[in-house]
Amino acid sequence: VQLQASGGGLVQTGGSLRLSCAASESSLDYSLIAWFRQAPGKEREGVACISSLNTYYTVSVRGRFTISRDNAKNTVFLQMNSLKPEDTAVYFCAARAVRVPQSVCLNSAVYDNWGQGTQVTVSS
Repeated sequence: VQLQASGGGLVQTGGSLRLSCAASESSLDYSLIAWFRQAPGKEREGVACISSLNTYYTVSVRGRFTISRDNAKNTVFLQMNSLKPEDTAVYFCAARAVRVPQSVCLNSAVYDNWGQGTQVTVSS
């Protein structure tokens, strides 16, 4: 599957953005989809993941970010509210065909399909 991430941009602190990850084929074939981010000089970090039943978030974004999926449109979204400067990063989406335990769904090593990144910049 090919993944296309979009929706990044420049926003002020406290603002919102919605990222989209469009899949080239039915996202139903990929039961686990996640968003990662990578800031300059830092390692890639798992942000949120979604299966057919559950969602999971890294602690720093809980209550501010919401991951959702629209299978009819083969698209996964990341709604980001109350953005902070520390959210500045390149955001990537990734997919995996087989679910893994929630405890590892934010581990980049378990994903074998990646989209290109979209830049999110939050100004202070």
